[in-house]
Amino acid sequence: MQVSDSSSPRTTIPNSSRRRFLRGVLGSGVALGLLGGAGVAQSYRHGVTRHTRTLPGLQSPLRVAFLTDMHYGLFIDAGNVQQWIEATNAERPDLVLLGGDQLDYRTDGPPTPLLAQLERLSAPLGVYGVWGNHDYGSFGYYGNKHYGPERPDWQARREALRVSFAAAGVNLLRNEGRAVRPDLQLGGVDDLWHGQPDAATALAGAEGRATLLVSHNPDLLPDLPAPVGLVLCGHTHGGQVRLPLLGAPVVPSQYGQKYAMGWVTGAHGTPAYVSRGLGVSGLPIRNMCTPEIAVLTLNPA
Repeated sequence: MQVSDSSSPRTTIPNSSRRRFLRGVLGSGVALGLLGGAGVAQSYRHGVTRHTRTLPGLQSPLRVAFLTDMHYGLFIDAGNVQQWIEATNAERPDLVLLGGDQLDYRTDGPPTPLLAQLERLSAPLGVYGVWGNHDYGSFGYYGNKHYGPERPDWQARREALRVSFAAAGVNLLRNEGRAVRPDLQLGGVDDLWHGQPDAATALAGAEGRATLLVSHNPDLLPDLPAPVGLVLCGHTHGGQVRLPLLGAPVVPSQYGQKYAMGWVTGAHGTPAYVSRGLGVSGLPIRNMCTPEIAVLTLNPA
C-alpha cells in the first residue's frame, strides 16, 4: 500500500461562518481559552489527502473522492461547501461518495443552498451517500436544544430529503447496493446509532465484483458479517481536537482511539479508511485535525 497526504489549506473564514462561531463560543470560554483563534482557523481550512491501494476484483483503476461530515447548518454554510466541491472536482474522480452527516439543522424544506452546491459535483460513475446520526436529528428522529422536539413525521421527512438529494444528483443508500461498474459493487448502510444498518443486504449480489461499502460510523467494522474489499467511514472527525502526544481526548466511538482516523482494520481483515471529515460538531474548533477530502486511487489487485 502506498499512501500520500497533501493539504491545500484555505485561511479565509466566510463572514457568516465567523458570526456563527462568535455566537457559539460565547458560552464556551474554556474551549476558546484552550485553543484560541488558531482552533477556529483550523476548522475552516481543508486539505486533500491522497491514497493509493489495491482492491481485489477491480479490472481497471478507479478514482474515488470521499467527503463526509459536512454538517451543513449551524457552523457550515454554502460558501464552505462550495470550496469543498471545487476541490473535489479538481481531482477528477470517477465516483464521489458522501459519508453522512450532510445536515446539522432542522428544516421543513429542502436545504436548497447545500443541494445547489452538491449538484455541481462531477463524476462519471455518479454521486452516492449514506445518512449519519446528525441527519437523523435533522429529520426529527430525536430532539434536543439544537434541533427542537422530536417529530412524529420524521420518516416522511427522511424520504422527502432523500428525494431532494436525488434531484440534485446525490443517491442516498440505506442498506442498498448498486453495481456502479461491471467490476464494482457499491453498498451503503443506514446509520449505526439511529438506523438499522445491514451490510449483508447492502452488498448482496456482488457476484465476484470488487466491493466498496460506505458506513457513517466505523463502530460497524467489528461486526461485518463477511469480508469487504474496502469500507469508508466518517463520524469521528478524527476526534476534532487532538493534542500533542495524547491524540484526541474524546472520540465518539465505543472503541476509543482504535477507529479515530486513518487506515484501520475491521472484521475478517477488512481494510477501512476513517476520514477526519469536513465540518465541525459541538463547537467550531479543530486542533491538529485538518478537515479532509480523501481521494483514493484504487487499482486491480
